[in-house]
Amino acid sequence: MKRYFSYMFLVFAWPSLVYAEMPTVDIKEWDVPYADSRPRDPYVAPDGRVWFCGQTGAYIAVLDPKTGAFKKYDMEDNERPHNLIIDSNGTVWYAGNTQGYIGQLDPVSGEIKKHVMPEGVRDPHTLVFDSKGDIWFTAQGSNYIGKFTISNGQVQVVEVPTANARPYGIWMDSNDRPWVALFGTNKLATVDPKTFIIEEIVLPRDNTLPRRLVVTSDNTVWYVDYKAGYVGQYNPANKAIEEWRLPGRDRSRPYGMIVDDNDHLWFVETGMDPNRLIGFDTKTKKVTSQTDIPSGGGTVRHMMFHSASKTIWFGADTNTVGRAKISEQ
Repeated sequence: MKRYFSYMFLVFAWPSLVYAEMPTVDIKEWDVPYADSRPRDPYVAPDGRVWFCGQTGAYIAVLDPKTGAFKKYDMEDNERPHNLIIDSNGTVWYAGNTQGYIGQLDPVSGEIKKHVMPEGVRDPHTLVFDSKGDIWFTAQGSNYIGKFTISNGQVQVVEVPTANARPYGIWMDSNDRPWVALFGTNKLATVDPKTFIIEEIVLPRDNTLPRRLVVTSDNTVWYVDYKAGYVGQYNPANKAIEEWRLPGRDRSRPYGMIVDDNDHLWFVETGMDPNRLIGFDTKTKKVTSQTDIPSGGGTVRHMMFHSASKTIWFGADTNTVGRAKISEQ
């Protein structure tokens, strides 16, 4: 059963470009030795190594930041792995985006196991763990949101009511409820993890295209509008929505997005050359920093925050894997 909910916005905030106190951001990038392969979506494993997808190079690879050494695991049939996450045992789980499966890679043996999706779910896109270690995911072209239960291999999916909604970025709140950016329309979505009833939330501007989102510790949902250059906040408790214009405005094209352990947002303005890493304080509602990506970035598509080292990891279309060290003032 599917239900459709539409919420009118309650609050709309006009741009605020007054900067809060500036954190220190230090970026280092490693050149990936596999040419023109679109390295993306790096993730730090328990042993400190950093795994990432070579989307156009048809591989999964790992970087040792201490030595700078890379190791590559080639995919079969020119697959285009899109996103990966790593569990507490170090197992790499990745989206077999062009082959309709979620992959499981053993980091010791290199053995790969493929978990095939139900009929109609052809393109797992972005993966995220819930608190039990199971995987929620989006399927952009198929227009589905799903859950993969690791213990028994069960896959549950729900179709987004809006046609061509393009479910894209996904994040879990503290109640194990997934939140999804619907990149093909001006909506967010969420799924009840018990009933699998889907709910859509309409954003205030018709031309909004939310691409990535995160959830802060207060369970409010933050998203970036790729089309018009805004960062927005949706509060599920009272349905209120606020938005702030980004420094790049119409040229901003905010894409890769993450939240750190201080509820500080970080996202990349990919419409700028070079791409810029933007910091945003969710308490003061102000931009705190703008840092150019040294290689230019091309496009930074997804990021991971590693709390133990206070670092943000990203892949760039300039064929690099990057690390941003954050020092709060």
